[in-house]
Amino acid sequence: MTQKSVKIAKTAEQADPCQRNAGIEFDFSKLSSININRSAIERRASTIAKRRTVKKSYQAAWLLKAISFIDLTTLSGDDTPGKVRRLCQKAKYPVRKDILEALGVSELNITTGAVCVYHNMIDTAVTSLAGTDIPVAAVSTGFPAGQSLHQIKLAEIEASVADGAKEIDIVISREKVLTGDWQSIYDEVKSFRQACGDAHIKTILATGELATLTNVAKASWACMMAGADFIKTSTGKEPVNATLPVSLVMVRAIRDYYQLTGVKVGYKPAGGVQTAKQAIDYMILMKEELGNEWLTPELFRFGASSLLGDIERQLEHYVTGSYSASHRHAMS
Repeated sequence: MTQKSVKIAKTAEQADPCQRNAGIEFDFSKLSSININRSAIERRASTIAKRRTVKKSYQAAWLLKAISFIDLTTLSGDDTPGKVRRLCQKAKYPVRKDILEALGVSELNITTGAVCVYHNMIDTAVTSLAGTDIPVAAVSTGFPAGQSLHQIKLAEIEASVADGAKEIDIVISREKVLTGDWQSIYDEVKSFRQACGDAHIKTILATGELATLTNVAKASWACMMAGADFIKTSTGKEPVNATLPVSLVMVRAIRDYYQLTGVKVGYKPAGGVQTAKQAIDYMILMKEELGNEWLTPELFRFGASSLLGDIERQLEHYVTGSYSASHRHAMS
């Protein structure tokens, strides 16, 4: 890789921690004025993959950087402590040593952004990641449907934080979005943020269940006003998860919130981001709409379980000129 390419790959590790989003008072006028033009959004989103391309050493550098944005995730009914421990090892050493040496970046200590698990696997993950800076993220509040009682949701958050989770991925109550009860969405997320304490809160909108892009934008605003540190597209369990049009709506809401408050809120597409090419498309979206300062693990994450495997395959192809079988890059 060229010296400039290595500099690109290092950028993600040099970012300073970001200011927490304290939230603002609920202002219905901010939501009532929102009306998203779906055709315009889809037209703009269709250009993202066409306007820019990254090739050769620059592509390798972007992919190395993309690794630092991954919340390496296992949220399955067959999760076991052994599976989580193996996933944590992959988070610590996401790319084979020989590939990193061939790229000339073995000294960068590249890791994933976090490991994301269910509550009962937090202790296993925390123990496995001891001595690293990789945080454990836990899904909470009745994930994925969010249909638990509110007090149970709060207790779940508090238990996850007590067990060592540094990031909490909560799900909002979608019926409140679909009935236009924005004050309740705000109040709900605000109480979740308080329960998180020092842990960062990532609010999952489940955009595939919100019916319209206007609802996506309004839900994004309600969550940010309530103090969300990140807004996230999906649980990964909906029929439709992260898409570029939905992402465009959400990152523009983040941009508008930043212009109003001076606070940077993070963004996390989750579900359906499976290939290196898709990862680069989302990075281009962030670069064009929010700027390079959002291309850090503190402000951008991928919720993914299989993305890392394809990135590693692409890096091996850059080094050797040949594609390896997917089973050579297992996650756990």
